[in-house]
Parts: sequence; C-alpha cells; structure tokens
Amino acid sequence: MNPYNTEIFRKAKQWMIYGDEDLRLARHALTLLSGCPYRLIAYHAQQCTEKYLKAYLVYHRIDFPYTHNISRLLELCEENSSWPRKIYEAEELTPFAITARYPGEDEKVTKREALRAVGIATKVRQTVRKILKKEGFPL
Repeated sequence: MNPYNTEIFRKAKQWMIYGDEDLRLARHALTLLSGCPYRLIAYHAQQCTEKYLKAYLVYHRIDFPYTHNISRLLELCEENSSWPRKIYEAEELTPFAITARYPGEDEKVTKREALRAVGIATKVRQTVRKILKKEGFPL
C-alpha cells in the first residue's frame, strides 16, 4: 500500500471514529431517566450522518464544501455511486445541525423525532461501512 493510500485511509477512518462517537453519545443520552435532551440527541445523530458521508468522500478523494447540508453531501456521494438513494431520508437531519444548537433557532425536538434521527444515523453508518468494506476499505 502506498503512503498516499495510507493517509487517505487514516483520514477517512478518523471521520468514522468521530461519527461513531456522536452516535454513541446520542444513544447514551436516550437512556437518561429525566431531562433527556432530545434536541442534542438529534444534533449528534445529524453529526454522525454528516461525518460518515464525509468519510466516504475523503476515501474517494472527492472535495466537499464546509457544509452541514446532508442533501449536498448525498449529491456528492451519488456522483460516484447509486447507493445514496437508499438513504435519502437522511436529508431530514440537516436542520438539526443548526436549530438544535443555538438559542432562538431551536425548535422543540420530540422523543419520537430523536429516536428517528438515531435510527437514520444508524442506517447511514451501516450503509457507508458496508459500501466502503466492499470497496476494500480496511475496517
């Protein structure tokens, strides 16, 4: 393996590690007995999704803008393959990148919405990992 590929693998893996941490934190927060921060759970689910899509783009050496827009990241991924069509519901998570973090921008996030966000992030994670593994990424 040449050093360039090793560096690409390292960078893509780092994006996935950060995404895994976001998802782990979101899942853990769901176990809180009281005061469960559903808006933050949805935010971390969005972050997991964003980071996994960016890992795929890094691995394929596709430049991406500084964005939290899941639709845009899916479009970039789709330039390389058709698998993103299987996870277009991930677009629902884009608003959580902003509205869940800032006062005045925040909208109430329900338990149902938080659970859906975690479910979508889990599906994106599984999909991207499956595709990368097929493509020879060392997981």
